[in-house]
This record gives sequence, C-alpha cells and structure tokens, in this order.
Amino acid sequence: MLTTVAAFIAYLIGSVSFAVVVSKAFGLSDPRTYGSKNPGATNVLRSGNKYAAVLTLVGDAFKGWLAVWVAHRLAMPDVAVALVALAVFAGHLWPVFFRFAGGKGVATALGVLLGVNVGLGMGTLLTWLVVAFCFRYSSLAALIAALFAPLYCGLLLGTGSLVFFSVVVMSALLIFRHKTNISNLFTGKESRLGSKKTSS
Repeated sequence: MLTTVAAFIAYLIGSVSFAVVVSKAFGLSDPRTYGSKNPGATNVLRSGNKYAAVLTLVGDAFKGWLAVWVAHRLAMPDVAVALVALAVFAGHLWPVFFRFAGGKGVATALGVLLGVNVGLGMGTLLTWLVVAFCFRYSSLAALIAALFAPLYCGLLLGTGSLVFFSVVVMSALLIFRHKTNISNLFTGKESRLGSKKTSS
C-alpha cells in the first residue's frame, strides 16, 4: 500500500511542468506554442531567456531527484524506489495537470539518476555535455546519454536490481519521445542549441 501511495505522489510531483510554470512567471509565451512545442528547458531557451531555461532545467531535475531521495530516506525497498523513479518520470511525460501533454524527460531523468546514484547521474550528465559541446544538438546528446545510462547503471549497481530495470525503461521511453528529433537529425532539420524560437 505504501509503495502504491509513494508512486502516486511521485507521479503528481512529476506532473508539475516547470517549463510552463516558469514561462508564465517570466511573462513568456507558453513553450508548447513555439519551437519544438516541447515543454522543456531546451525549448524555453529558444525564447531567448536563459534564466527561465536554467530554472526550468533545475526544477525538472529537482523533482526527479526529490522523489527518489525521499524514497531512499524512508528506507523503501528496491521495488518501491524503482516504481517511484518510473512514476515521477512518467508524470513529466504525461502530466495530469497539463492534459497529459508533457516533455521528453531529459532533465527529470537526470534528476532520477542522481537520486539513484550520484556517480550514475554525473556519468550520464558528462556524456550529455560532451556530445552537446561537440555537436550542438541537445536531442543527439540526450539520445546518446540515454543509451549509456543503463550501461553505467549496470556497471555501478549491477543488472539484477529492479532499479536497473527502471533505468532501462526510462531510457527506452526517452528515446521513444525523441522519435521526431531522430527523424529531423537524419534529414538535417534538427535545431541546434541556442537557436531562437520560430512562430507556429
């Protein structure tokens, strides 16, 4: 029962879209109406407001970290931690507060990974940074980091845990949510980091 309640609360936490909340607080356009129409930090950056983008990134990552951290603090079993991790991530992808139209989950996934294991989170973040710096594509960096996250998790925590399974599922969902970006990368239509918003 406690596991079910914890997962439900984690889902609600994940459903808070900081891209929308922060943009409204800064008087910016709804990020779901321009650029990639994705309510995430990268799209908020296209508004030209770097502070709003940073706050979005921190907020989305924090909610993922918070849910897993609380589960650990309450000494919940691995099955509960794994479900909480998936629930807060699912909340970001399909937020109940925003008609189930959410972001792609990159920042929230990072927060979850940091909550699971600092080394796991930092390794995945470093992978993202290296790819983003070299190629200037946020989506490509996210895809490669998602591919490496289960590998890092397996090396650090082993492949037999339910937490490892949750990381694999998150990575698969993150890649699935980037299907349009994958197509754009192959056709040369993907926007690079720092590009401005375009009207829709």
